[in-house]
Amino acid sequence: MAIFTFRLITVILVSYTVSSAIIESINDGVECLYDGGSPLVSKGASFELGFFSPGSSNNKNRYLGIWYKNIPVRTVVWVANRCSPIKDSSGLLKINKSNGNLMLLGVNKSVVWSTSLLKQTQQTKLHLLDNGDLVLRDEISNTILWRSFDYPSDTLLPEMKLGWDLRTVLNRHLSAWKNFEDPCPGDFTFGIELNQKLHNFPEFCMRKGFAKFYRSGPWNGIGTSGAPELKLNSLFYYNFVLTDDEVYYVYGMKNKSAISRIVINQTTLVRERLIWIEEKQTWKRYLSVPRDDCDNYGVCGVNGNCVIGDNPICHCLKGFKPKFQEKWNEMDWSDGCMRNVPLNCKDRNRDGFLKISGVKLPDTSDSWWNKQMNLKDCKSKHKVGAIWIVVAAIGVVFLLGYCIYKRRALKDGSETTNQNGEEDDDLDLPLFNLSTVSTATDNFSENNKLGEGGFGPVYRGILEDRQEIAVKRLSMSSGQGVNEFKNEVKLIVKLQHRNLVKLLGCCIQGEEKLLVYEYMPNKSLDFFIFDHVQGQLLDWTKRFQIICGISRGLLYLHHDSRLRIIHRDLKASNVLLDNEMNPKISDFGLARIVGGDQIEHKTNRVIGTYGYMAPEYAFDGLFSIKSDVFSFGILVLEIVSGRKSRGFHCEKNGLTLIGHAWTLMKEERAYDLVDEWLLDENLDQVLRCIHISLLCVQHNPADRPTMSSVVLMFGSQNELPQPKAPGYFMEPDYAKGDNSSSNNHELLSTNEMSISLIEAR
Repeated sequence: MAIFTFRLITVILVSYTVSSAIIESINDGVECLYDGGSPLVSKGASFELGFFSPGSSNNKNRYLGIWYKNIPVRTVVWVANRCSPIKDSSGLLKINKSNGNLMLLGVNKSVVWSTSLLKQTQQTKLHLLDNGDLVLRDEISNTILWRSFDYPSDTLLPEMKLGWDLRTVLNRHLSAWKNFEDPCPGDFTFGIELNQKLHNFPEFCMRKGFAKFYRSGPWNGIGTSGAPELKLNSLFYYNFVLTDDEVYYVYGMKNKSAISRIVINQTTLVRERLIWIEEKQTWKRYLSVPRDDCDNYGVCGVNGNCVIGDNPICHCLKGFKPKFQEKWNEMDWSDGCMRNVPLNCKDRNRDGFLKISGVKLPDTSDSWWNKQMNLKDCKSKHKVGAIWIVVAAIGVVFLLGYCIYKRRALKDGSETTNQNGEEDDDLDLPLFNLSTVSTATDNFSENNKLGEGGFGPVYRGILEDRQEIAVKRLSMSSGQGVNEFKNEVKLIVKLQHRNLVKLLGCCIQGEEKLLVYEYMPNKSLDFFIFDHVQGQLLDWTKRFQIICGISRGLLYLHHDSRLRIIHRDLKASNVLLDNEMNPKISDFGLARIVGGDQIEHKTNRVIGTYGYMAPEYAFDGLFSIKSDVFSFGILVLEIVSGRKSRGFHCEKNGLTLIGHAWTLMKEERAYDLVDEWLLDENLDQVLRCIHISLLCVQHNPADRPTMSSVVLMFGSQNELPQPKAPGYFMEPDYAKGDNSSSNNHELLSTNEMSISLIEAR
């Protein structure tokens, strides 16, 4: 559930005279926009351009600006003469006949503001577009010569680019008004900053003067580590373009009637996304940054880490200590931390790397990248004397996917990688003592038992520090040896994503093999969507959030993790929900690692849950990332309908949930599939999800989209392709009790309550 906090929002109120005439454009032959006359109105009457005085009635300064036409709370989104107010009502906007430039004239016809066209023309026309963009167009070639969207004030509107045109070195950024009566730029700015030499690692940044005030973390292709708002949502979609010619962010509204803007405020030093609430006739905050003290730039100093829930919020990284302990005790962390043990530059092989997780990626303005280099290559490369000394001196970090590796001395008391650049067991394989786990679970009490899967039971536990955990106790008959167990845990611990269940550690003692996970208080997804009472607790907003979270988790497994993972058993019971109902994919017991260039694999042991298995996997043992996509499509249909795919044929004369959905879509009755509790929700978005799910369950794997395409489909309103016939239109024989396939593969169905994670390879 979204939680809104409110601050005082400064809005711009002006008085104006309404004229009966409407001007839609001006050209070089008509001087038609003057102070006191009719404003220039966009074709759809969304915005208007005119003269105004901001703030109080005592302010006599006049400015040329653009504001929303139909919002009674006058909200100015762009100002031409920001620092050159006209002192009376003599303002006049005209087009220069000789060169086509737009000019704003003031007292005694003096020029107070004008455009500077690179190409001069004698036939230009001024239009105010319905998105709020003021454009100067060449009437002969019909090309845009100048536009206000390239020169923002303090507001970012939908379809407005924030960022760089590298061809013309144009930097589109926001600059706040000095105060609510003065639109002249203050020293508070917001934009996209780049590595000045390579233009790599762009990130959003706010500055107060020359000093950095807030940064989002570098763009990684999907989002930024410090901007969680850049995720799929029901309000807006966004795009980030990174090419040799342009680097920019742009957003648009999913509901075209919704009104939203991003604005920065010099007084409060925040960047806010506001939405207009028509019923209450007011602007409401959707989100703002900085969110908390940890968002302030460099608050903990060099080699410091900020944790907002802790007191104090600043800590030194492992192997470091406060540079000035007395200042640190006084909660002045600006000087940061220093090493406990200096790096050994003479014997470089004695040092290693420490992995730091769960933090905003560091400032990359002075960094360089090499997509082909891994951690082992990086260490080998920097054994060259001169380069190695530089790295040792400045403490360079290496960005690999979502992790950070920092060079550390081996004897500083922190865990590091070994000489081959691989993590030691005490880093990647956190070990719990059996007595600790036994105490936490009340000696594996039946009262603490959460469920049981194919490899053993799962228990709820509470550690001494009050952290809740879930403990998987592998049965002795699981056939898993210690080496296989360690290898599996090392695989899982490398997967770090907000939509994957986090493995905290394990225990190997005698015959006992235990896995310790973060505890998910809201159980699994099937507990809600298949229950008539619990299902009412999941409105469409929550269900769509869950769908998008699962899609991002799969995208990470397939494309963005250090290893390409095929899950092979995605289903509702293997999606767990945290205390905020965020989904986390669990149960990697059947997961397989595949090479980046490997498209398809085959197995003679088909293991999974029928109702979710792709046909090529169930019948021929072929699995790929597209078989996971198929399972995802089934899961989306279940979330939308509240019906189980497994056993659906009993109610529909052999027709599967897929077949039923396909039939309804062909008959243009897809809304009949929707759970009754969702019929009053965002039906267009619900139907779009059904459409996407049918694309995912097409019979031919080549026809199914990748998860990267699926994520983009959820985040846009682009037209979707028509799906081809799905797999399993009718219920297959094996699902009706015949546990055999055409090729006599061994078919196993895991327990629906399972959150098991281990399968020997």
